[in-house]
Amino acid sequence: MLSRTADNLYWLSRYIERAEYLARILDATQRLTALPLAYVGTSNEWESTVLTAGCAAGFYKVHKEATEDTVTDFLTFSSDNPSSIRFCLELARANARAVRTALTKEMWDAINGTWLELKRYGNGLSSREEFSRFLRWVQESSLRFDGSAYRTMLRNDAYWFSRLGVYVERADNTARILDVKYHLLLPDNERVGGALDYFQWSAILRSVSALTAYHWVYRDSVKPWLVADLLILREEMPRSLNSCYEAIMRNLDSIAGAYGRQGPAQRQAREIRNRLQNSRMDGIFQRGLHEFLGEFITDNNQLATAIAEQFLL
Repeated sequence: MLSRTADNLYWLSRYIERAEYLARILDATQRLTALPLAYVGTSNEWESTVLTAGCAAGFYKVHKEATEDTVTDFLTFSSDNPSSIRFCLELARANARAVRTALTKEMWDAINGTWLELKRYGNGLSSREEFSRFLRWVQESSLRFDGSAYRTMLRNDAYWFSRLGVYVERADNTARILDVKYHLLLPDNERVGGALDYFQWSAILRSVSALTAYHWVYRDSVKPWLVADLLILREEMPRSLNSCYEAIMRNLDSIAGAYGRQGPAQRQAREIRNRLQNSRMDGIFQRGLHEFLGEFITDNNQLATAIAEQFLL
């Protein structure tokens, strides 16, 4: 396969996954801000959303304050944000068009249909209800594309590069949303385990479709260390860091088998995977969850660079 084709497939999946993630965190924030102040406290949830999205530097170049209007516009339709939902979906469609013959009909219909539908929204939404419907549509469009890829692609290098993009992006997103919640979101005068803490952690679980899974696994009230355990170490949780790296290793090994050689990307992924498998929550919290997640995000970015240098350039 041409490296250019692999690059398009990889980034097509990353942009689709990123658009869904932005829709999820915006939906979670909207739910939190709709609660009474006694539950959500005085923290600026919209500021935390910008931080979680990794767009703070670009946002504050354009806006002075993080409000519902400025954040929703910046993360959905703004031409000033290269990581907005609109930009992600347009870039995904551009990558898909460049490798049209490497996609199945169902995949192309899913991404092209999403792009055509996106154009009907114009540059904004008129109400909270319409905004909520838009966020649900983005999530459903991502699931439709992901399902079409999973159910119709041959299990070959095109499929493996596509799935690499999904899981590298998903691991980054999960780590960021955990890091921002634990390190930045809870006000200093609020206790861990209080009402505010409970609703914020519940919103985090909803944003990654994990609230029901949490209760199935732990059969307990929402507790920060159990949420972290679910989203970091639990391999049966599809969005956990451990699960993402199990999938990354599996797809990198498939590529290595097809091409008859391994490289730096495989070695780096294996090191991160081994570190996750050998970690325990008490050790992570003792060292510092923020430090652990910050190191993971850096390592994940370095793996993405290694994948690009080994396969995509």
